Amino acid sequence: DIDARRRLVVAEVTRAAAAAGGSVLADEALVDIVTNLVENPVATTGRFETQFLEVPKEVLITAMREHQKYFAVVDSAGQLMPAFIAINNTRTRDLALVATGHERVLRARLSDAQFFYRADLKVSAEERLEKLSGVLFQADLGSMRAKSKRIAALGRYLVDAVGGDADLARQVERAATLCKTDLVSQVVVEFPKLQGVMGRVYAAVAGEPGDVPAAIEEHYRPARSGGALPETRTGALVAIADKMDSICGCFSVGLAPTGAADPYALRRQAIGVVQILRAMNLSLSLRALIQFGLSQFGDKTADRKDDLTDAIYKFFESRIDGILADHGFAKDSVAAITAVSVDQIPDAWRRVEALDRIRAEADFGPLAVAFKRTVNILKKSDQDVGRKTDLPLDEGLFENPCEGALLQAYKAVKEKVAATVQDGDYEAALRQIATLKAPVDDFFEGVMVMAEDDAVRTNRLALLDRLAGLFTNIADFSKITT
Repeated sequence: DIDARRRLVVAEVTRAAAAAGGSVLADEALVDIVTNLVENPVATTGRFETQFLEVPKEVLITAMREHQKYFAVVDSAGQLMPAFIAINNTRTRDLALVATGHERVLRARLSDAQFFYRADLKVSAEERLEKLSGVLFQADLGSMRAKSKRIAALGRYLVDAVGGDADLARQVERAATLCKTDLVSQVVVEFPKLQGVMGRVYAAVAGEPGDVPAAIEEHYRPARSGGALPETRTGALVAIADKMDSICGCFSVGLAPTGAADPYALRRQAIGVVQILRAMNLSLSLRALIQFGLSQFGDKTADRKDDLTDAIYKFFESRIDGILADHGFAKDSVAAITAVSVDQIPDAWRRVEALDRIRAEADFGPLAVAFKRTVNILKKSDQDVGRKTDLPLDEGLFENPCEGALLQAYKAVKEKVAATVQDGDYEAALRQIATLKAPVDDFFEGVMVMAEDDAVRTNRLALLDRLAGLFTNIADFSKITT
């Protein structure tokens, strides 16, 4: 029984680690692997020479895990101990002899890792940077060295876009320049899963300033769905720059995802960009960022930059739709928000949160019906909904008191709505707009908007367009299911 065997593996590893004076380093994935490799799990504790602890713990853990399927042991402070736990498939009379065999095999692995690490320390960051010229990113997009230059340029753009200072700019540019250099290190060639980690280690050893070492590791985040995001602002900006470069580059040479095919993981990278922008509350124009990213590829995008910008923007829009739906927001609320704009991602999030909260209230349904009717009438009349609030409006053409009442109610809330939207308080803005429900209902009951008289009809449409202008920067109510 696989569940019983898994429990036995955990119990054996825990017991052996405690006997060694520590605890096992949590690794659920390794537990699963070992469970499927053995039928009769028996734990053996082995040790290795303390000299190997000069090697970064990530290297030692990876060498034990990837090559030998050994569990690492840590002390009460979480520091790696010179010990490991191996799971055998049979019970033997002399477990000490078995441990000796495991130790002999691991010693060779750790000696290799130590050799690679020491050799890497002799190579400067600039030397590794030059070696990137011989590492291909993609056949049509050049080398990793060229990609590093583009990431640095995108990083500088992002610092300006978020209002960063000169120190942040220096750190972002340095981290972006070095972020791929560990790909040519001997440790990463041997252990590819340590890319980024070793970049951080080598940058720290070299004395790179501030958050540069951390950013080099963080720029790969999130590495998977639900994975950890960058913790530093420097790391966040470099991560966005790297992912945007890959997305813009691949789209520019015809490598956009199709169906289930996404060999460059562009969907995951776009989701990562969205998650980082939201988590860090970075307010910048997504469309402008895309345009800058495309401009890095010169002749490849010059004659179709607008089409590529639209395609990438829609690609992000689809990812945002999915993310918002996964967070539990109503699908029509998401559609109403994304139909307006997702250019400022934290802003889009605040708008959908506000809309979802206010629509849970009892009187939202009738209010939504009224605004939906307003939008639909304007669309059918070929008005650019909510965008022509400077259309002439002649109060002398009003034929019913409800028209004047609606205009006065609109004027009373217009400035309040504008102020709350400016502050990003969309729930307060929607509540201000909700106060117009009664005069809007009276208007629709009292007059026929599409009157036969051209002047009266145009005047009423202008009034409705002013009303629509209050909420068209928040949500498209025609998308709301009522």
